[in-house]
Amino acid sequence: QVRLVESGGGSVQAGGSLRLSCAVSGYTFGSLSMGWFRLAPGKGREGVAAIDRDGTITYADSVKGRFTISKDNAKNILYLQMNSLKPEDTAMYYCGADLAQNSEEVLTAINMDYWGKGTLVTISS
Repeated sequence: QVRLVESGGGSVQAGGSLRLSCAVSGYTFGSLSMGWFRLAPGKGREGVAAIDRDGTITYADSVKGRFTISKDNAKNILYLQMNSLKPEDTAMYYCGADLAQNSEEVLTAINMDYWGKGTLVTISS
């Protein structure tokens, strides 16, 4: 069974940084396309960043130049380095995994094959 566990969320001031991690087990990590998504109060789910099996990366315009997605295939961990954080980045952040979609598809995906339970990021002004 595929399991995704996020960590690294917290509360920081605007301009600060956080690094989120998503530990993956139960499947060959390198065969998965992965994405980070967020859900803020009163807003719909937003795809933030995605990386597919080939290493192709796609970012939402709202985070380009500030967030960096990466993965460590040896450790089965997906990362999201978040810099220059803004209050509007406040949300629950989830990682998702998919067996078939590419990074562009993942970013706008309605469904992913597997989801984590999320980690909360709160940015104060």
